[in-house]
Amino acid sequence: MKYKNLQKDTGFVILFAVTLSAILLSIALTVANVALKEIKFGTSDKDTNEAFFAADTGAECAFFHDKSTSNSFVPSGGTGSIQCLDNTIILSASGSPPTLWSFTISGLGSQEQGCAKVTVDKTFPLLTKITSNGYNNGGSSCVQASNTVERQIELNY
Repeated sequence: MKYKNLQKDTGFVILFAVTLSAILLSIALTVANVALKEIKFGTSDKDTNEAFFAADTGAECAFFHDKSTSNSFVPSGGTGSIQCLDNTIILSASGSPPTLWSFTISGLGSQEQGCAKVTVDKTFPLLTKITSNGYNNGGSSCVQASNTVERQIELNY
C-alpha cells in the first residue's frame, strides 16, 4: 500500500490568509487615519474662522470709535464707553493721562461663544496701535479654555 503524504502543502492556505488580512488591515487603518485628520482639519478651520471673526469685529469697533467724533479714546474728557453690537462697553483706561484703553466684546460667532480682547494704545502722539485678540470659545467672560484658538489683528496708523 502506498500512502500519500497529505500534510505536505497545508501551511500555504493559513499563510496566505494571514498575509491577506494584514494587508487589508493596514489599508483600513490608513484610510481611518486620513479620515481622522480631515475631521480635525475641518474643525480647526471652523474654529480659526470664529477666532478671526472675533478679532476683526473687535478691531473694527475700536477703529470706528477712534475715527468717529465720539471722543472715546482721548486723554481727557473722553466718554469712557463705546457702543458695539448694540451693547454699551465700558472702557478700562490706564496711564496718567490715559493713553492705553482696553475692552472686551463677547457673544461673537455663529454660536455666540467667541470673544475679543481689544487694546487701543495712544502712547505716542502721532501713532495709534489697536491690538485685537479674538478667541473662538471664550464665552461671556472671555476666559480661554483648553483647545481655544486665538487670532490677533494689529492696526497701526
